[in-house]
Amino acid sequence: MSGSIKDRVAIVGMGCTKFGELWGRGPSDLIIDAVSEAYQDAGVESKDIEAAWVGTLFSGNGGRALSEPLKLQYIPVTRVENACGSGHEAIRGAAYAIAAGIYDVCLAVGFEKLKDEGMSGLPGMENRTNTHYQSSMPGVFAIMATRYFDRYGLSPEEGKTMLAKISVKSHKNGMLNPKAHLRRELTIEQVLNAPLIAWPLGLFDCCGVSDGGSAAVLCRADMAKKFRPDPVYIKSLQISASPTSGRMTSDFDYTHVEEAYRAGIAAYKEAGVKDPRKEVSMAEVHDCFSITEAVTMEDMQFSPRGKVKEDIEAGTFQLDGALPVQPDGGLKCFGHPIGASGIRMIYELYLQLQGRADKRQIKDPKLGLAHNMGNEPYAPVVSVCLVGL
Repeated sequence: MSGSIKDRVAIVGMGCTKFGELWGRGPSDLIIDAVSEAYQDAGVESKDIEAAWVGTLFSGNGGRALSEPLKLQYIPVTRVENACGSGHEAIRGAAYAIAAGIYDVCLAVGFEKLKDEGMSGLPGMENRTNTHYQSSMPGVFAIMATRYFDRYGLSPEEGKTMLAKISVKSHKNGMLNPKAHLRRELTIEQVLNAPLIAWPLGLFDCCGVSDGGSAAVLCRADMAKKFRPDPVYIKSLQISASPTSGRMTSDFDYTHVEEAYRAGIAAYKEAGVKDPRKEVSMAEVHDCFSITEAVTMEDMQFSPRGKVKEDIEAGTFQLDGALPVQPDGGLKCFGHPIGASGIRMIYELYLQLQGRADKRQIKDPKLGLAHNMGNEPYAPVVSVCLVGL
């Protein structure tokens, strides 16, 4: 890797709407609400923004998806889409433009208005190429769970209980977050006895679909303290895209996601992280299903292969554990408005690093990781972002 953005770009303002079934809010409202909070947080106005990026999968086309509601005045605005990593892609575009010396202050926004689609899952996910078998997302990730159980010798009861503890942990954290969609604590028994979606995944192993928006104001690192005394710096932002060979073969592993592992390695290298388990203070990961979080703990090198169950049982990833994961409740409690999720994750890390996370506050965090995975585990695009002080 010939270059790096480590410590060259700072985040000086962020905003995030409440996520949920926001029937009374349109896409423009979500953008305006998130950006207004970010502007106020950074102490800037629209006239201070030199360029902007917006990430969305289904809810807007072209740069005018952002320029129109914000009434941006003839500046460059780029609409990006990279599946579930669309929000991270918006951050990446803004950060790289600043690091390249083209702009001083940029805006990154992610949003999605999904509930008006009238569907219980994600719209537009059908197999248009006819190059692989068709399956639902719960079905594909259920295969990940059963393969993991088999490979590492977990009985169905042991495996389902491991997954249930992940959901219980996230809901406990989400209960503390006023912006979360599903603010309800769960018991292990409730998770285990919930209706099945795709065995072994039950209702409470699956994240929901939500509406939401999130935003960040970024600037050159050397001018960050002109905006605020406690800016957060981007340490790395790496993306790994899949050759999609997994969908063409019958022996795909399923117990790890190579793209996540590779993106993590690249992000750690850029940030100078040698021991992720010890150096990363907290993480927000793409917990579309409870098994995804479990496997991601191993892909991010927080747990050894096949050993995440031990860390879950030890409370390692609890809010008061050695490495808190999903301190805001994760996708499990926020749902997944696709374009908004990546920036929402960074929003939580940003608040935690500044000591502003209220009842969820982690003790003395220094470095946070955000992980997004788009598409199926055998053909994903994965982004990993590290931010810190």
